[in-house]
Amino acid sequence: MENRKLPNATISLVLGIISYVACCFSWGIGGIVLSGIALYLSNKDRKTYALAPEQYDNYSQVKTARIIAIIGLVLAILFFITCMVMLVSFGSMEAVEEWAKEMQQAQLEAQGQ
Repeated sequence: MENRKLPNATISLVLGIISYVACCFSWGIGGIVLSGIALYLSNKDRKTYALAPEQYDNYSQVKTARIIAIIGLVLAILFFITCMVMLVSFGSMEAVEEWAKEMQQAQLEAQGQ
C-alpha cells in the first residue's frame, strides 16, 4: 500500500509561518487568526493520523506546523497585549494632559474675573 500525505500539513505550515509576519503588521490580530487556523488544521491532521498511522508519511511536517502555530499564537497574543497596554497608557496620558490644560484655562479665567 502506498503512503499518502496528510491533507492539511502544508497549508498549516504556511499559515503558521505567515502568522509571524501578520502579528507584527496587524496589532497581533492577524497573527492570532492565522496561527489559530493553522493550529486547528494541524490538530485535525493529528486526529486523522491517529486513526491510521500506517497510511500517512508526513506526520513530522504536521508536528512542525503545530509547533510553529503555537509559537506564532503566543507571539501574536503578546504583541496584541503590548499594543493594547501602549494604547491605553498613551491614550490616558493624552487625556490627562488635555484635562490639565483645561484646568489651567479655568484657573486663568477665574483669576481674570
